[in-house]
Amino acid sequence: MYKTAVLGDRESVLGFMSAGFSVAEADNSEDAARALRRLANEDHAVIFVTEETAAMIPDEIEKYRSKPIPAVILIPGKGGSLGIGMANIKNSVERAVGADILK
Repeated sequence: MYKTAVLGDRESVLGFMSAGFSVAEADNSEDAARALRRLANEDHAVIFVTEETAAMIPDEIEKYRSKPIPAVILIPGKGGSLGIGMANIKNSVERAVGADILK
């Protein structure tokens, strides 16, 4: 059975534990990349990653972009949105549709 996880700094991810999500904390790029690989190998179908953490490991996240599982979804962290998640969604929609419909 597939699971859902959240990866990011401690303050951003702790609340997700009470909702039943698997949680991985990472404060640097090495820990974040290692945690993402571990979560992907542990049958997580969806991995939410805070934008701050994603900014530290863009190459690692790119490895999962073309794979159906796990879906790596960027979410705002404790500091609010950096716009990275929305930019990724916009690029994905533009690739799928062939035009920028989310102006």
